[in-house]
Amino acid sequence: MTVPFYKYHGTGNDFILLDERENSYNLSTEQIARLCHRRFGIGADGLMKLQPSEKFDFRMIYYNADGREGSMCGNGGRCIIRFAFDLDIRREEYHFVATDGLHLATIDLDGTVRLKMSDVKDIKHTNEGDVLNTGSPHLVKLVTGIKTYPVTTEGREIRYSDDYAAEGINVNFVEVLDESTLYVRTYERGVEDETYSCGTGVTASALANAHNDRGFNHVNIHTLGGKLYVEFERLGEHEFHDIWLGGPALPVFKGFVEVD
Repeated sequence: MTVPFYKYHGTGNDFILLDERENSYNLSTEQIARLCHRRFGIGADGLMKLQPSEKFDFRMIYYNADGREGSMCGNGGRCIIRFAFDLDIRREEYHFVATDGLHLATIDLDGTVRLKMSDVKDIKHTNEGDVLNTGSPHLVKLVTGIKTYPVTTEGREIRYSDDYAAEGINVNFVEVLDESTLYVRTYERGVEDETYSCGTGVTASALANAHNDRGFNHVNIHTLGGKLYVEFERLGEHEFHDIWLGGPALPVFKGFVEVD
């Protein structure tokens, strides 16, 4: 089977995208994992399908690099918006549905893609760090010396600990650079390694380190792959709404791949 594909990235978080508006590619878990493999396939942190929707502009289906269907991916959501734009699906405001529900998104004149994330109503404090769900489950841990921190080793240890081994969790290591700027590095479940950036992870990190007790927050985020920002309204200690993730989303290349 010959499958046309596109590859995009959002601050180094890279994805294979398939246009399934007219053709459906029934790929198995093993086939998706092989396509995402960086030695034997195209290479990506995940694969997404853009599918038709009766009520919304499209449906987003996301698969982790291990080939299993995943939860919401923030950078993936931003990339699929840019993909839709490049497919001539042009909107002032996009409305699409993902595994965690309806999302809104916009593309600014400078190319910045802004994605509205799900509201967050709870943060759990643990000995390891703050745990919250921003469309995917995340643990946020404050550290120092972020650029040399052993993210893969420490992240894997937490992800496979007794508390999280069954369902898995994404682990974000965060250093506060100033009141409104964070440096975030993330170990992602499904990829089972550090990624250059994680949209739901930087969102979780920004919420867990909100600098205003109430009202508007704007948090700048540095990642290995580039810069993002998160904006939100803080309603209470653990309650946040009107959460937006913003940053670049860019095409890398396109082609055809033979899938056995």
